[in-house]
Order: sequence, then C-alpha cells, then structure tokens
Amino acid sequence: MSTTELLKGAAELFPDEVVTQAHVRHLDLPFGAGRFALITLDNGFDHTKPTTFGPQSLANLDSAIDQVEKEAAAGEIVGVGVTGKPFIFAVGADLKGVELLKEHKDALAIGKGGHEVFKRLSGLAVPTFAYYNGAAMGGGVEVGLHCKYRTVSSALPAFSLPEVFLGLVPGWGGCTLLPNLIGADKAVSVIIENSLNQNKQLKGVQVYELGIADALFEGADFLEQSLLWTASVLKGEIVVDRPVIDRGEAWDQAVARGRFVADSKVHGAAPAAYRALDIIAAAKNGDLQQGYDAEDVALADLIMGGELRAGIYAFNLVQKRGKRPAGAPDKSLARPVTKVGVVGAGLMASQLALLFLRRLEVPVVLTDIDQERVDKGVGYVHAEIEKLLGKGRINQDKANRLKALVSGVLDKAEGFADADFIIEAVFEEIGVKQQVFAEVEAVAPAHAILATNTSSLSVSEMASKLKNPERVVGFHFFNPVAILPLLEIVRGEQTDDASLATAFAVAKKLKKTAVLVKDAPAFVVNRILTRFMGEVQNVIDEGTPVQVAEKAVEPLGLPMSPLVLLELVGPAIGLHVSETLNRAFPDRFTVSANLAAVVKAGKRGFYVYDSGKPELDPEVSALLQQGDTVLTEEQVRARVLDAVAQEIGLMLDEGVVAEAQDIDLCLITGAGWPFHLGGITPYLDREGVSERVNGKKFLAPGVASVPA
Repeated sequence: MSTTELLKGAAELFPDEVVTQAHVRHLDLPFGAGRFALITLDNGFDHTKPTTFGPQSLANLDSAIDQVEKEAAAGEIVGVGVTGKPFIFAVGADLKGVELLKEHKDALAIGKGGHEVFKRLSGLAVPTFAYYNGAAMGGGVEVGLHCKYRTVSSALPAFSLPEVFLGLVPGWGGCTLLPNLIGADKAVSVIIENSLNQNKQLKGVQVYELGIADALFEGADFLEQSLLWTASVLKGEIVVDRPVIDRGEAWDQAVARGRFVADSKVHGAAPAAYRALDIIAAAKNGDLQQGYDAEDVALADLIMGGELRAGIYAFNLVQKRGKRPAGAPDKSLARPVTKVGVVGAGLMASQLALLFLRRLEVPVVLTDIDQERVDKGVGYVHAEIEKLLGKGRINQDKANRLKALVSGVLDKAEGFADADFIIEAVFEEIGVKQQVFAEVEAVAPAHAILATNTSSLSVSEMASKLKNPERVVGFHFFNPVAILPLLEIVRGEQTDDASLATAFAVAKKLKKTAVLVKDAPAFVVNRILTRFMGEVQNVIDEGTPVQVAEKAVEPLGLPMSPLVLLELVGPAIGLHVSETLNRAFPDRFTVSANLAAVVKAGKRGFYVYDSGKPELDPEVSALLQQGDTVLTEEQVRARVLDAVAQEIGLMLDEGVVAEAQDIDLCLITGAGWPFHLGGITPYLDREGVSERVNGKKFLAPGVASVPA
C-alpha cells in the first residue's frame, strides 16, 4: 500500500483532526549558497495553539515533500528546511484521533504512515535541516531527527519525547534515531528518565548540549541566524562533527540503567518504558528500518492497550478539566484581591505567603503569636527570594520589589484592616481555627474572603460561629506548596457564589489546578489516601510483614510506597487525619495502634536509611504489635484496591465532587499518582475492581478505554 493510500484510509478515523498545513516557500540563501526550500508547519490557529500530526496533516507534509523532492532531483534547490509557526515547532501526534482507534490494524497504519512520510526527508537528494524554533514534542521532535542537521532556539521552552509518560513509545523514529545520534545513555535519559520524571522538559540550551541540535541561536532572530548557518554548512565553511557512538558495553549499560529507572518508577506494571528500551537495545546494530518496524508494532500494541487510554485521559484532565473546573461559579462574580493576609508564620504559612507574593505581586502580611515567629516567617520569604535571584529566575529590581511587599505584624487589626483575602494556616484543631476566624472577622473588611488551609476539618463548622459565614471557603494546598498543582476549593454550607468565585480567580492567578469539593471529612485526596494507607496499616497490624504489604501495591506505580509517603506527610499528621475520619466513618476508617505508638515514640517514620536504601527501623520494629494473619501480596493488593474503590463510590454518591474525573484529577495533581493509571478509576475499571465492589464501572466505555 502506498503512503497516500495508507494516510487516506487513516484519515477517515480522525474526523475532528486539526489539520496542519505544510507551506513551501523558496528563498536565496546568503553568501550565494543557492536556492533553498523552506517547509513551515502551521495549523492556521493563533500562536498559542499547538501544531499536531494526524493522517491529513501527514498527507500535507507528504505533498510538500513531493514538491521539494522533484526540485531537488532537478537541481533547482540546494537544500530543504523544516520549521514551525512562531513559538511552536510541532507537538506530535493528534491524540484526539488516536484515542478513537478501535482496531490494531488502524493503529499500525498510523505508525507506518508517520514513518513513511518522515523518512522521506532523510532520503532527499539534498541536505535537510530542522529548525526547532519553538516547543517540540513527540512527533515534532522526530520529524527533525529525520533531517541531516538541526538548529535550536535558546528561547525554546519545552522539548521532549513524552510518549512513555503517556503510555506509548516514540514511534516515528525516536527510539531508533536518537540513540544513534547522541548515544544510548543520553537517549535513555530523554526517552525514559525524563518521561517518567513527570514528563520533564528540556530547554533549548539543553537540546544543544545533548548533541540533538548542531547549533544554538537566540530566539529574536533565530530563523535568520539558522539560515546563515545553513548557508555556511552548504558551502563547506562549517563542518558538523558528531562524536562516534559507543556501540559496545556502554550501550548495554545504558539500557540496563533505563530498566532500573523504569523498575523504580512503574515496577514492571506499565509496559511502555520496557517496549521503548527493547527498541533502543536493538538499535545498537544501526539498522534503522528494523528499528522503524519495531516501533510500528510497539506503537500499535500500546495504542490498543489500557495504559495509553488512561494516559490520554489523564492528559486531558490536567490540560482541559483542570483549567475549566467543574461547578465553578461565574467568574464575573469574583472580587479583586489587592492585599493578602496570612495567619501563622510557620513553614506552611510562609510557603503560602511566598506563593501569593510571587503570583499576585500584592502586599502580603503575616501574623503570629510572637515577634520571633513573625520575623522567622518573613525571613523565610526573603531567603527564598534571594535563592530565586541567585538562580537568575528574577532580577535584582524584582527581588527588591517582592521583599518590600511582604511584612509581618503581631496586631491583626493593623495587618488585616485593608486585606481582601486572608488565609489561616495554624494548628489543625477546630477550636483554634474558630478562634482565629473570630479574631480576623472582627478586624477584616466586610468583603474580605476568609480562607482555611485545613486538610481535614469541617469548613462549615469553622464558620458556624461567625457573623458572616458566607465568606469562608476552604483553600487546601498540598505540600510542597510550590510544586504540587492541586488546590481543593471547599464550599461550606453557607459559602456564597461571590466568595467561591473569588477563590477560583485567586487559584487561577496562583497557577493552581482548582477542584471544587463539598465540605466533607478530609475532602478528596486525604480521604482516599487515608483509606488506602489505613488498609495497608491494617494488614500490617494483623500480621502481614511490612515488606510484603509495601511490595503488594508496587504494581500501581505510585511515586512512593505507603510508608515512605507517611514519612513525608509526617506520622503525627497521618494519625490526626485517620482519627478525624474514624470519628466521621468509624466503620471504614481505623486508627492504627502501631501508628499511634510510632507517633508517641517520636519517630519520624518506619524506615532508616543508613545503608542508602529504606530499611525497617529496629526501634519501630520493636514497637510493632502484630497479629498472626499473614496475607500474600495478591491478597493485600485486592484488599487495598477494594477499600479504595468502595470509598470512591461512596464519595461520588455523597457528591463530594461532581464526577469520577475530579477524583482522578485530584490524585494526579495533588498526590502525584501516575498518568499511566489515569489517576485511579480507569485502573479500577480495567482490573474489574469497580464492578466487583460497586457493581458498575466508574467511567463510561471509551473514556480511558478502547471504544466499544
């Protein structure tokens, strides 16, 4: 089947494709280097919209290559370049169409179609050049890899092969060409390590330093400088020297390192990384076509698997639902925020002050019970600003301005009299928080929002003794505040729309992923994690060895094991949340006597790290009182997943969030649960847990799964 026939058949499967055009224009290169053909990828939308490749887009590029191929054969041009519209080169395959595919043969056609078009660039009779002028991901990176030479803009913000992150492999040449260009070890870093590190992006300078690009130019005149460089290359004045690739033991060691990284991240539970590593391993022999064929098969297999569907589902949650929160009030109701107050000056409060300061750039004032604490909180913010200055993230003028905007006072009346948004981050005890809000309400303006960063307490109860409870809203951040995107916005029983709209407007300025949550014990993430970790603790208390219980949940590919997570959260906080939930739901949430003993003993976790890896602390081991019921890993996993499925079902019945999608969005952005699971509900559906526990799946057919 010809490329044209292949793409024409595939195009019928992508009815909603945003079509990318491939415009060919000709220009005379400087220094008399000759006439040059430049292909520009452009989907006709504004410059913020990404350029993607679906079947029709590939067909358009194929037609452009037809034209320049004839010109090259006739000696009418000396070279061909490929670039993108301003700020965006291209960001890969059209995933909206990929997720609709139902047949393996159709998925195989997509892989073959991309290969057949892209590899024509390397087969032209003249040298080919890729000019990475803006964001390049996936297929956007790969189309450039098929060219002989590449330049990159120093202003390029994001460059990656993110397929493994989504549950695919770089299937249009990435797994085969990249290791043959920069060596297996660097390729493993880009394809495996960066992808599994929450889709880490490369900047333009890093692309050049890795050897992916042959030249680096400033963004302002990037194309002009690239064309000057191209002319010098074509005239022989610049010779591109690339290092000899080590195809011996170093290649095998790189693949082994990649398998170690994959094991540490997904524990063998997600196939994409391992399929990519198999192709990289085979690419050692330099047989490109063999590599392309292997990519086609792997791509098709993975497209028809659950991991990709869950990955695309997760991507859409973060990029779409996360930016248009379900149930958020009309944004026109939001009131302006020109000053922020923070009650408390401890670590969490100081982190919040820094975030509000950096994102809103308005005055921020902290209060606490004594001057020493206040000074420490303001000092923390100043020190963090100095770190940003030292790293070149801000200049001296901005550093001075930010420092001038943050202050600390003991008198709430002095600090909050003109504040528009006041958030408390004090001790997690309802009486303390009620007292704080009473003091704040007495001095704050009538329009000011009163926000609480509580992780588990009732927002409604907190507001119940106020004169104006309608302006109290939950504003629950996750630690570390600067890194985790989630912000659970909790509507109390009397919270009004204007207060809620203001909270969402502030969340957007803070660049957080906001999810509307009903005022229910522990809200979303902490409730699910507490049930999850509580069940793990239960089986340990009953007699299952710690190592067995921990290893049982490894197939979920979570960022850390339950007990390591407990150490990060803090055993005392974990115990407090479990006690809160036990009071609310005593039939499902237990309070572990062993955890209480660990907290009483002042231990910071279950593990010590003297050997460089986590090992059960002998002192903790001596504290543990266990029964004689020992479960297998499979039994533990089933019990934990059943508990989580039950809790999610109950939360949806209670209306804690609008849909299961919000549960997954919260776990991905607030707890770092992996994209390849799609959060949790697609996994529970796929493994049959949802139906076993609740009698039905959480998601409709075709949502995070192959369409029926």
